Amino acid sequence: MSGKIVILTGAGISAESGLGTFRDVDGLWTQYDLNEVATPEGFERNPKLVLEFYNARRANCLGAAPNAAHEALARLQEGWAGEVVIVTQNVDDLHERGGARDVIHMHGQLDRALCADCGHRWDAPKEMFVEDACPKCSAPATRPDIVWFGEIPYAMDGIMDHLAGCETFVAIGTSGEVYPAAGFVHQARAVGARTVEINLEPSSVVSAFEETWFGPATEKVPEWVGRLLG
Repeated sequence: MSGKIVILTGAGISAESGLGTFRDVDGLWTQYDLNEVATPEGFERNPKLVLEFYNARRANCLGAAPNAAHEALARLQEGWAGEVVIVTQNVDDLHERGGARDVIHMHGQLDRALCADCGHRWDAPKEMFVEDACPKCSAPATRPDIVWFGEIPYAMDGIMDHLAGCETFVAIGTSGEVYPAAGFVHQARAVGARTVEINLEPSSVVSAFEETWFGPATEKVPEWVGRLLG
């Protein structure tokens, strides 16, 4: 086998590295109103609160390390005869630090900054503040380069092209509740791709997958990759 593999990853692949998910009972997300920290309107109302929230998330990410699941996907990219495309809903950089290349971050990245006025992007500092000026236009409109609720995910045209040409689609650590990513499995099936779910527990769209692996990502992803690479 050597056909293109498209892999979608969600919060579940980074959870064992200590990065919480939306649904964690005691996680960082439960301390904030998502309408206030994860929407353009919330940023307009209180940019200081939003930047403080993402500073905390950035610090959490910097203190985390890639786990065996991230590293296994990097091995798959290296060892597979065909193309392996990793699309992630995560805004951390653990795939890259685990050795993966050309990762598509459809929801943006914690380590990148965006000017809300002119659209310029640059590497984010460890902490961002309201008075930070855009290095291009000098406007004090610095925001995280994150796709918030109500905004369009990045690189959708490219992702659709990859799905249209894949032989295998794999979803890892995703809830199946957030669109458009939750619909990727149906697009892959429409072109005859084999579909695989690797998750701690069944997702909301588990019935759309032909093959399922349930358990911790750090166990199941290396096991699945090992089977593919022989």
